[in-house]
Amino acid sequence: MIPLAIPNLQGREADYLQDCITSTFVSTVGPFVTNFEGQIATLSGTPSAVVLCSGTTALHLTLEGLDIGENDLVMLPSLTFIATPNSVKHAGADVWLVDVHASDWTMDVSLARDAILSKTDPHADGRIHRETGKILKAIMPVMIMGAVPDLDGLCDLAREFGLKVVVDAAAAIGTSGINGVKLGMTGVDAVCYSFNGNKTVTCGGGGAVASNNSALITRIKHLSSTGRVGANYDHDIVAYNYRMTNLQAAVGVAQLERLDEFLNAKQVIRNTYAEFASKFEVLDAFPEPQFGRNGHWFSGFWYTGEDPEVGQKFRNHMKSSGIDLRPFWKPIHLQAPYRAALVEPMHVAGDLWQRIFPLPCSTHLTPEQLDTVLDAASVFWTAYEGTS
Repeated sequence: MIPLAIPNLQGREADYLQDCITSTFVSTVGPFVTNFEGQIATLSGTPSAVVLCSGTTALHLTLEGLDIGENDLVMLPSLTFIATPNSVKHAGADVWLVDVHASDWTMDVSLARDAILSKTDPHADGRIHRETGKILKAIMPVMIMGAVPDLDGLCDLAREFGLKVVVDAAAAIGTSGINGVKLGMTGVDAVCYSFNGNKTVTCGGGGAVASNNSALITRIKHLSSTGRVGANYDHDIVAYNYRMTNLQAAVGVAQLERLDEFLNAKQVIRNTYAEFASKFEVLDAFPEPQFGRNGHWFSGFWYTGEDPEVGQKFRNHMKSSGIDLRPFWKPIHLQAPYRAALVEPMHVAGDLWQRIFPLPCSTHLTPEQLDTVLDAASVFWTAYEGTS
């Protein structure tokens, strides 16, 4: 089976892990933690960053660090992985789901603005939602598959309504905004990354927050470190143990040494699938928004036709051909834990997710493996268009 995305560990990961073992710095203190935080800050264009145990905890602690919690709302797109809304609920707040734009699959700024104008009123801490009485305090755009959303438009929206912008950049390490502006310099309040095993850069697990708000980073570090004060066992708040280990950070440092290589490989794979899709009337490439450099964490193509059964037929065909092809993320408004959430009309996300085909895109995918994927896909779509 050719997998969807597996880690590329052909750099200095083993050497750095051995350094951890030799030095005995294997827990949450060590030089690789400090190093990794510095590298994340530099990549993001921020004065500091904090590394944590997952991308979900990065989002969660950012919200808590911004005093977002009980009786608050966070607006986010429904087309995302479930960790995005889960982080809001972990912070004690509730989600307000909006649709994505059909052209780029990222949060539709116009729809978000219309919903805020029509359903909220000004409030000292943001906007009060008339029906629920909850306070909208933040918007959480998602960089879906590494794509840069309209951060300028989202920041304008936030300024207009007095909101925070927390970016779910789980799969977007190494990307940038328009004209190469680093993500942390685009006007957002925080950028949150994931380093899960299938991400372009992995630590096996882990996350990070980068922000120009140094007080926020300090607070997140405190929240993630059991709220410990000083060298003794004194703690001043109910906090968490969400820290990243030196072992994980060692892998991350080695991975970042090859970041350009990884991003270039992702771009080549994306272009190859886009060229393939152009040969078929019912296929199209994943969109590439013009708001900055896309990381292309996942690549593939999507179905533009009208046959509701073709998606499962194609997935079955690819699996029988030895290629990993799974359904894409079911939108949040269709997920059991969020059926009672505030939801705006879903004209795009409700249908789109079943049309998306993420195909193998590991950064060390071989040309032979890529040819195998394309050959199998060609057999299916050639036959499909010949009979439709």
